[in-house]
Amino acid sequence: MAAGVPPDALGRRVACGTDYGTVRYVGSVSRTAGIWLGVEWDDPQRGKHDGSYEGIQYFTCRHPKGGSFIRPNKANFGVDFLTAVKDRYGLNDQQDVQYGTGETVVFGKKTVEFVGMDSVAEQQRQVQLNKLVDISVRECAVSHAGQEEEISRVCANMRHINLSKNLISSWETVTAIASQVQNLETLNVSENKMRFPSTSTFTSSGFPNLKILALTQTEITWTEVLLCAQGWPVLEELYLSSNNITVLERPDNVLQTLKLLDLSDNQLLDGNQMHLIAQLPRLEQLILRNTGISSIQFPDVAFGCKTKMFPSLKRLAINGNKISQWSSINELDKLPSLRALQCNNNPFVDTEKNPETLTQLIIAKISQLEVLNNCEILPVERKGAELDYRRIFGKDWLEAGGHWNPEKNKPSEEFLAAHPRYQALCLKYGAPEEGELKGQQPLTLKNQLLTLTIKCPEKPEQKPVEKKLPESMTIQKVKGLLYRLFKIPGSELKLSYESSKLEGKEVKLDNDLKPLQFYSIESGDCVLVRW
Repeated sequence: MAAGVPPDALGRRVACGTDYGTVRYVGSVSRTAGIWLGVEWDDPQRGKHDGSYEGIQYFTCRHPKGGSFIRPNKANFGVDFLTAVKDRYGLNDQQDVQYGTGETVVFGKKTVEFVGMDSVAEQQRQVQLNKLVDISVRECAVSHAGQEEEISRVCANMRHINLSKNLISSWETVTAIASQVQNLETLNVSENKMRFPSTSTFTSSGFPNLKILALTQTEITWTEVLLCAQGWPVLEELYLSSNNITVLERPDNVLQTLKLLDLSDNQLLDGNQMHLIAQLPRLEQLILRNTGISSIQFPDVAFGCKTKMFPSLKRLAINGNKISQWSSINELDKLPSLRALQCNNNPFVDTEKNPETLTQLIIAKISQLEVLNNCEILPVERKGAELDYRRIFGKDWLEAGGHWNPEKNKPSEEFLAAHPRYQALCLKYGAPEEGELKGQQPLTLKNQLLTLTIKCPEKPEQKPVEKKLPESMTIQKVKGLLYRLFKIPGSELKLSYESSKLEGKEVKLDNDLKPLQFYSIESGDCVLVRW
C-alpha cells in the first residue's frame, strides 16, 4: 500500500475539505502514474463520473456522476477518538487551541448541551479528561477508537457523547468506543454513513446503560437495527429518521424498553408496517412524519372497542403523509392511550376548507385526545366540538335510520362506519333535537362575519382585541376561542355584550348552544369576557 494510505482504506470514510465520501477503489489508473483513491461522494455534485475512466470501470456509484479520483494526500482519513477530544477541548500539550461555542443537540424534547470552549477555555485546559461528562466531537474527523482500553482509562465519567458527522465507517468502531464508557447514557452518531452487521451471527454488547441513541442519516436498515439492538438492553429513545428503512419486522426480545421511536423521513411501504411494531409494550411516542403512509387500520377490533396494539402509545405524529380518508382518523380512536396527535399536511385535511371545523371534526372523532397539532384541547373546546359534530351530521343520522326513540334507532352500517362515535355522542348529550337541525348551516363559513371588539373588564391592562366571527358560531365555540386568545386557566367564562346602538345596556350570552345571531349581535358590538 502506498505511503499515507491505510491498509484498510477500502470502504473507509474520508473528508476532502468540507466534502465527505467513501473510498471505493485504491490503486493505479490507466495512463497515469502513482496511486489513486476512487471516492464515492455523499454529495453527487462533488463527483465527475460513475467510477469509470477511459472505458474502464474501477468502482461503482449509486449516482451516475457521484464519483471521482483523488490523490491520497488530499484525503483525510481521520483521527482516533481521544485525539479529537483533546484537540477539541484544548487538552493537548502541543497546542493552544481556541474553538467556537459548544453545540446543543435536541433529542425529541430533550436538549443536551455539550461543553464548548469560548467561556471556559482557560479553565478547561486544567481539567483532566476524566472530569468530562458531556462531550461533543461533532465534525472532528473521528474515524477509530484508538488504543485498546485507553478511553476507559482517561474518560471514565463520560455520559453523553456527540459523535455526529465524523468519519466512522462501521458500527464496530462505535462499539469499540462505547464499550469503554461504562456509564454512557446518550449517544449521537448521526450523519455517519457506515456499515452495520447484517448476519444473525453478530452479537452486540457494550451499551449496558444507553438510554438515548440517534442514528439519523446513517443508512441503517430495520434488520440491522434489530441485530444491533441486542446490545441496547435499557434503551428508551431511538432516532432513525432519514435512513434506508422501508420494511419493518417484529422486534422479538429487543427494544422492549423503548418509549420513543422516530422513523420520520423513511419511505415505508404501507401503513400496515405499523402492525409489526405494535406490540412494543412501553412505546409512548411514535414519530412517522413523511413516511409515505396512506392509511391506518387496526383490524383486530371493531369501532367502539380499544385495540391491543400500541398499548402505551400516548403521542403519535403522522404529519406530512398521504392519508386521504377520514376513516384513518376514525381508527385512531381505537388506540387505548392516545393523548396527543400531529396530523397536518395530509390530503384529508384539504377536504375541509375551514381550519376551525377541521379541528372540531378531529377532536370529536378521537375521544381521549388532549393535544392536537401541538395545541391543548380544553374541556370547553371538546364539548363544543362534540355538540357541533352531533348537530352537523344529525340529518345524515336520521336519513340513515337514526331515531329519537332508542327502540327505533338503527342507523345503517355505512353511517356507523363513517361516524363510529356518533352513537356515543348521542348517549353523552342526547340525540339532536329537531329544532337543532332546522336551518342548519353548511360546514363551510359562507354566512356573514361579524366584526366584534373583545374586552376583559377584570384585566384592564389587557388591550381590546378585534375579531371577525361568523354569526352562526355558537357561544360554546366563542368561549373555546377566547380560552386560547387570553390564555385563561380552566375557569368558567362568563360572556355578555354591549350593543353599539344601546349604550349602557349589557346582554348576557348565557346559552352555550345558541349562535351569536340568536342574541342579535351586530358588527361593531363589544363582547365582555369575565371569569
